[in-house]
Amino acid sequence: MAGEKSSPDDTHSSRVIRVVFLALLLDLLGFTLILPLLPSILDHYSKTGDSVYLSLQSVVDWFRGSVGIPLERKYTSVLFGGLIGSLYSLLQFISAPVIGAASDQYGRRPLLLLTTVGLIFSYILWAVSHSFSVFLLSRVVGGICKGNVSLCTAVVADLPCPKARNRGMDTAELKGIQKIGDLLNPVALFNFSAVTRTKEPPAKERMRNLKVLGLVYFTYLFLFSGLEFTLSFLTHQRFQFSSMQQGKMFFFIGITMAAFQGGYARRIQPAQQIRTVRMAILLLIPAFILIGIAWNLILLYISLLLYSFAAAIVVPCLSAQVSGHGTASQKGTVMGILRSLGALARALGPVVASSVYWLAGAEMCFIISSAFFIAPLILLSRLEEHKED
Repeated sequence: MAGEKSSPDDTHSSRVIRVVFLALLLDLLGFTLILPLLPSILDHYSKTGDSVYLSLQSVVDWFRGSVGIPLERKYTSVLFGGLIGSLYSLLQFISAPVIGAASDQYGRRPLLLLTTVGLIFSYILWAVSHSFSVFLLSRVVGGICKGNVSLCTAVVADLPCPKARNRGMDTAELKGIQKIGDLLNPVALFNFSAVTRTKEPPAKERMRNLKVLGLVYFTYLFLFSGLEFTLSFLTHQRFQFSSMQQGKMFFFIGITMAAFQGGYARRIQPAQQIRTVRMAILLLIPAFILIGIAWNLILLYISLLLYSFAAAIVVPCLSAQVSGHGTASQKGTVMGILRSLGALARALGPVVASSVYWLAGAEMCFIISSAFFIAPLILLSRLEEHKED
């Protein structure tokens, strides 16, 4: 009704969402701002003779020679940036489940504040870095604190639970799940072992579904991030894109993703999310095939439109599905593990995809990788069977 006042819970939820939005905006701006500048940054540090830079350059040169990548400045720059990106993702893989579990124990607010301050510090380090070593340190600090994204998801997931505890587990429970192997061992992460060891583990059916969702998330991001990384190779090799043209292409992708997320993704009802994820992944198969065979810009941008739709839908919907699992005292752990699996996928995917790209060619890389998107679709069908059990 027009004169009806908002309840205290609604007011609190709105305030929390605003804070989470600002935290994510700060994180997103810091993460995306560096992407178009990275080639120039690496070119600058290549002239300083920094010992850390030269060590990493030798790793890039070894990999380039192993898979037959041409000795061209553009390719070397992309590979070097990919190496730094993999390091960034590996650090998220380590930190995300630890930060999530710690937030269940010590509360979301102090951990969110700590990680946000850490991100700000990493940006300051980047701004004042006069050597590659300090620049790399800023990426290390940023990668460790990037686990706050899963923390923000857990904060929002807590909102429908007004009785959720700010400190989720007592010391006895903490001893049960906080074994470091459960949070750092990939096998334990895929099994969500840190969740099953709690006093109140999810029911077996829901636990099976959670594991399936984790596998879908990892498989999808492993394939997607690899093809996303090699897209720069393809457009430079086939269309001779300059850095400015690459920037315009990714700007187009970003704008269309934002439009799909704002206009469509946020309206998807929870009961329809899995069906929508399946549709988006199905669209990715022709999208990446078309990218692989595109010999004109019209066909390329049509395929990028399909690509952007899937990119805008899959991860938010899967994250929302996963956030519905576990008790209020487990949300941080659950979302931290999911974020960790995604970071591991983003660390491995570009290395594998770029190897296939240069060993088998652009067309075969995109066509073969597209076929493997059947794997998450099969996993999603298993999830439906579990729901019906």
